[in-house]
Amino acid sequence: MSKNILGISAYYHDSAAALIQNGVITAACQEERFTRKKHDAAFPVHAISSCLEQAEIRLQDVDHIVFYDKPLVKFERLLETYLTYAPKGLRSFIAAMPIWLKDKLFLKTTLRKELAALGGIKTKELPPLLFTTHHESHAASAFFPSPFVEAAILCLDGVGEWATTSIWHGKENSLKPLWEINFPHSLGLLYSAFTYYTGFKVNSGEYKLMGLAPYGEPKYVDTILDNLLDLKEDGTYRLDMSYFNYATGLTMTGKKFHELFGGPPRKPESEVSQKEMDIARSIQAVTEKIVLRLAKTIKQEQQVDNLCLAGGVALNCVANGRILRECGFDNIWIQPAAGDAGGALGAALTIWHNYLDQPRIPDGTTDSMQGAYLGPSFSNEEIKSYLENVGAVFTQMDDSQLLPKLAELLDQGNVVGWFNGRMEFGPRALGGRSIIGDPRNTEMQTQMNLKIKYRESFRPFAPAVKAEKVSDWFEIEGESPYMLLVAPVQPDKRIDNEMDTNLFGLDKLKCSRSEIPAVTHVDYSARVQTIHRETNPRLHDLASEFEKITRCPVLINTSFNVRGEPIVCTPEDAYRCFMRTEMDYLVLENVLLAKTDQPKIERDDSWQKEFELD
Repeated sequence: MSKNILGISAYYHDSAAALIQNGVITAACQEERFTRKKHDAAFPVHAISSCLEQAEIRLQDVDHIVFYDKPLVKFERLLETYLTYAPKGLRSFIAAMPIWLKDKLFLKTTLRKELAALGGIKTKELPPLLFTTHHESHAASAFFPSPFVEAAILCLDGVGEWATTSIWHGKENSLKPLWEINFPHSLGLLYSAFTYYTGFKVNSGEYKLMGLAPYGEPKYVDTILDNLLDLKEDGTYRLDMSYFNYATGLTMTGKKFHELFGGPPRKPESEVSQKEMDIARSIQAVTEKIVLRLAKTIKQEQQVDNLCLAGGVALNCVANGRILRECGFDNIWIQPAAGDAGGALGAALTIWHNYLDQPRIPDGTTDSMQGAYLGPSFSNEEIKSYLENVGAVFTQMDDSQLLPKLAELLDQGNVVGWFNGRMEFGPRALGGRSIIGDPRNTEMQTQMNLKIKYRESFRPFAPAVKAEKVSDWFEIEGESPYMLLVAPVQPDKRIDNEMDTNLFGLDKLKCSRSEIPAVTHVDYSARVQTIHRETNPRLHDLASEFEKITRCPVLINTSFNVRGEPIVCTPEDAYRCFMRTEMDYLVLENVLLAKTDQPKIERDDSWQKEFELD
């Protein structure tokens, strides 16, 4: 049976499209990469077009189209929440209603019109349009691509229709929902409330809060546990909604919350104080406590060896690392596009396995995500055509010349933009659209943050390490291909520094803690990505060349973008980013560009102003 299934997520945040062909994931990408609007929520016309183009099919060739949640059930939650809190929630209700009445309430009609326009066909010519529930999409995205025949599934996010936390059991091609926690009680929204309070942007700044946590002390853990939530031994919880404003207002936290923590939220872009660091450390500790209790409960209830994770909270790689080490599972697998974008993929897989009852044949070791390299790619000819058009100066080299040269450039302290193969699906750059550097360089973290990424100096970078060498450098068994696990640096690679005990807050950045200081956090841990020859042979070969001259099989890997922008998609995006930062070299497939060789352009920093509040 030949079937093309198109999955769509849209209208809330991180719109995306995914295409499944006969059960195989052919393509998946986020709309933001094409529109250059971070977390773009619009109908993913460009992402859909890209998926179809990669598969060389038309919309008319698609057999089923599926949306990743059920808007009428979500509308029911909005109404019921208003009635529960009336008249307190009137302001937010009035703000939400025009959007719902215009677009979301009649979403099926809206989707069919958008799709027909995209395909240049009449709505009656479209294939059937189906809907899954939000957490079912998350659960499907976590289990179906995993390498496991059977697994427990934990989904944690802000909110879908009603569910905020859901527990599932997956076996072969079936998913069984077991129990859930419903809105307004939400671990994702609790974490987002603290994101808001510490002055970062909700739905995009949560990873900043996680990155800030190691610089603080857990001073507010008891304050959070004693006041904001009732946490049970099994990990279930209820929030005291009198402290929060998200159910009824237009902000995340309320007056009572601010009084509890000694003042109003930090203003965006103002100096980050020790208070914000301590709050970040505290909510991270509480989050880990909840997640670990839930995972242990799931292990006890289901008695399975494998755990799958999805939902925005599954991007908390510190908690993930602790689950793997402490909760008794032999293996965990996390969907790399764990947030709403991954819902498009999960919805499509749900139709294939549940609706069409098609089997899964996992091998127990390899997932079906293809390294998450599921976006568009560009040939050397396409790249050279663009560069010639803009007057760029470049050299084309084959890999036997290019990769050893890049290894030397990295060893000399240069920062390199790396554009290779298909674009990644999900929020992490995994060696398709990356900025790479030398992790041994003591100045590299600060230099790359301030001169390349234009972001906060405390933000950590990830090590990309050859998979076969990972246990030589980090305390981790097995793989971490999607940069979603934090693990300690091996003790023999650490540096004990007496100065460290006398440093507080961001001053801790001044202290080297290992042989790879640029990717070692202040607690001697790192967010590890393993590089696999099977999924990214060129990056693996580059790491091998770097190892030959440095004896270090580790590279810095951070996303190819600047603050406030999505990861680059096209050669044009990459060249533009390269030219307006202090990156030293750019590699576009087999084409090498040096910054010093490029024509001088008038520096335009106006783009930064647009993102000052991000």
